[in-house]
Amino acid sequence: MSTPNAQPKTTSAFIAQAAIAFGISFFGAGVGVFYLPLDAWQRGFLGMSLLFLVTSTFTLAKVIRDKHESENLHTRIDQARMEKLMAEHDPFKTI
Repeated sequence: MSTPNAQPKTTSAFIAQAAIAFGISFFGAGVGVFYLPLDAWQRGFLGMSLLFLVTSTFTLAKVIRDKHESENLHTRIDQARMEKLMAEHDPFKTI
């Protein structure tokens, strides 16, 4: 039985594209920071900022995914409760 809120499966091509794009952008930013005409401490600061930006981006993505999954779970539980109530309800039954 298909649920109306079912998410389509992510394809392996999309995952590969996302991973390659991430790798290229991270490598390009790292090379750019390394070759800037700056002192070592300034390059180090920019490099640490780049790493912090990447890790905080992963954390934000995980938090958003977890929030979405938790809301989706609540929706499925509520939907199952409603289906159970509707299955048990007999409109022709007299009290």
